[in-house]
Amino acid sequence: MPDLKTVNAVDYGLIGLYFAIIIWVGFYAARQNKNTTEYFSGGGKIPWVLAGLSNWVSGYSAFMFVAAAGFTYRNGIGAVVLFTSAVWAYLLGYFFFSTRWRRARLGAPLEFLNRRYSPSTTYFYSITAVIPQIVGIAQGLYVLCIFVSTALGFNERSFALGSLTISGFQLAIILVGSIMVIYSVIGGLWAAVLSDAVQAVIITIMTLIIFPVSYLYLGEGQGLLAGFERLLREAPPDFFRLRDETADIWFLFAYLLNVILGYNVGWALVQRYHSVPDERDARKMALLCAVLALVGPLLWILPVMASRLVFPDIAALWPSFAVPAEASFVSLALLLLPHGMIGFVVSAILSATLGQANDSFNWLSATLTRDIYAPLHQRVRKTAPSDRHQLVVARLAMLIVGVLGIAVALYIPKLGGAFQFALGFYSLSAAFMMPVALGILYTRTPWWSGIATCSAALAAGLGLMIAGVWPEHAFVRNMLSEAVAAVIVFFGSAWWYNRHDPRHAELLKFEADLRTPVLVEHQQVKLSSFGVYRLLGRICLVLGAVLVVCTALPATPPASSATNLVAGVMLLLLGGGILFAVKE
Repeated sequence: MPDLKTVNAVDYGLIGLYFAIIIWVGFYAARQNKNTTEYFSGGGKIPWVLAGLSNWVSGYSAFMFVAAAGFTYRNGIGAVVLFTSAVWAYLLGYFFFSTRWRRARLGAPLEFLNRRYSPSTTYFYSITAVIPQIVGIAQGLYVLCIFVSTALGFNERSFALGSLTISGFQLAIILVGSIMVIYSVIGGLWAAVLSDAVQAVIITIMTLIIFPVSYLYLGEGQGLLAGFERLLREAPPDFFRLRDETADIWFLFAYLLNVILGYNVGWALVQRYHSVPDERDARKMALLCAVLALVGPLLWILPVMASRLVFPDIAALWPSFAVPAEASFVSLALLLLPHGMIGFVVSAILSATLGQANDSFNWLSATLTRDIYAPLHQRVRKTAPSDRHQLVVARLAMLIVGVLGIAVALYIPKLGGAFQFALGFYSLSAAFMMPVALGILYTRTPWWSGIATCSAALAAGLGLMIAGVWPEHAFVRNMLSEAVAAVIVFFGSAWWYNRHDPRHAELLKFEADLRTPVLVEHQQVKLSSFGVYRLLGRICLVLGAVLVVCTALPATPPASSATNLVAGVMLLLLGGGILFAVKE
C-alpha cells in the first residue's frame, strides 16, 4: 500500500488564504443585501452562469467525494448510472420546471405553497420541514468532516477540551460547523452564489488534473492508455457490470425519482430559478447544469474506479472509519497531488459543502422569518416588522438552526455509513416534494390538497417502515409508496376543486402569473453583472498566481510539483479570459 501525505504547513496556509477570500466574498455579498428580498433571492439579479454554477455545486459537495466515492469504489461502473442521473433531472428543468418557477414570482421558496395552496399549507410545511432540514444539514456536515479529518490527518487523534475529551473527527464537526454558521449568517444567497462559483472553478480544475494523473500512475510509466488497460485487466469480477442496487430496476427508478424531485423542487435549488433576471436565463441555467451534471461526475468517478487498484485494501489505511471505502477519493488526492494543490482541494470541497448548507440555511431562514415570524408579529403587535428587523431575525434563525445541525452531526456516526444514511434520509423526502412537483405542473386541485397529499405520502412511507415491510429494500419501498400515495390523493382531490371558492383567489392570480412571461432587458442585466464577473476573474488570478509560486516547493513523489504549475496556469488563463470578456 502506498504511503499518503497529510496536509502540511503550506497547505494550511493556502486553506487559510482560500477561506479569507471566501469570507471576504461573504462581506462583499452582504453589501448587496439591502433588504430581505436580496438576502433570500439575490433580488432577481444573479447572472445565469453564476446561478448555474452555484446550482451544480450545491449538488456536488463532499457527498460526491465521500459517500458516492465509497459507492464507486465498491460497485464500479454502476456509479456512472447513478451519479450522472442528474442530467435527466436538469433536462426536465429546462423543458418544464425552470420557466414555471421563474414565472411564479416568489420572494421566498415557501411562498409557492401560500400561492398555490393556502397559508395553512405553508404553516404545515414550515413546522414539519424544520427537523428534516436540520438532519439534512447535519448529514452534509458529517460527510464533509470525513473528508476534512482524513485530509488533515487528525481523524485518529484525541483532543482535550477542559474536562472533555473528543476525537479529531468530532473536533472537525464542531470547527467546520462553526465556520459554516458564521459564513451563512453573513452573506445570504449572494454569498452562496459567488463562493459556489469559485468552488466550481477549483473543483473542475482539480478533477481535470486528478483524472489523467491517476491513470498515469496506474500505468506505471507506460502512459495513460496503459492505466486504462490495467484497470480493465485487473479490476475485480463484476466491476464493469451492473450489480446489487444498480442492477435493480426498481432501485434505479426510485433513485431517478429522488433525483428529479431534489433537483427541480428542492427548496434550496428552487431559489436559483427565481434568483435570475428572467425565464430565458432560468432555462439557460438548467441547460448549463445538465452539461455539468454529465461531465463533472465522470471526471471523479473514473479516478475513484482506478483507486480500487491503487488501494486494494483501503480498510487497512482507515481502520477507524465505518466505511473505509468512503475515503478513497481523498486518499487518491493525498497520494497524487502535490502540497499546495492539496490545500486548495481540501478548501474547495470544504467550501462547496458549506455552500450547500448555506442553501438550506437560506430557505429555512426565509421560511421561519417570512412565513412564521412576520405573520405572528403582525398578529400580536398589530404592525408588520420592518425589513431590517426581519433581516436580524433571519440571521438569528440561521444561527439556531446551525447549532442544532452541529449537534445532530455528532450522533450520525452511530447510524452507519454516509451513503446509507443519505439514502434513508432522502427516501422520506418524497412525501414533502411530491405535492410541490405536482402542484407546480397542475393547478386544478383544492386549497387543502397539498396538506392531504403530503400527509398521505408520509403516512404510507412511515407506516410501511414501522410495519417492517420489505426491509431489505427500504429506499425503494419508501420512495415508491410515497409517490403512489401522493399521486392518488393529489389527483383524487381534483374532484372537489371549485374555481369559485373564495379561498382560491390567490391560486387564480398564481395561474395568471404562470401564463405571463418574465422577460427583462438583457443589456441592463449584463452591465449590472459585470462587477461580480470581475470579482470572480480576480479571484482566479490570485489563486492561480499562488499555485504557480507553489511550483517551487520540493516534489513529493509520486506527486509532481508541475501539477501546481498546470493548475495555476489554467486559473490564470481563466481569470484573464473572464476579465477580458467583461471589460467595458
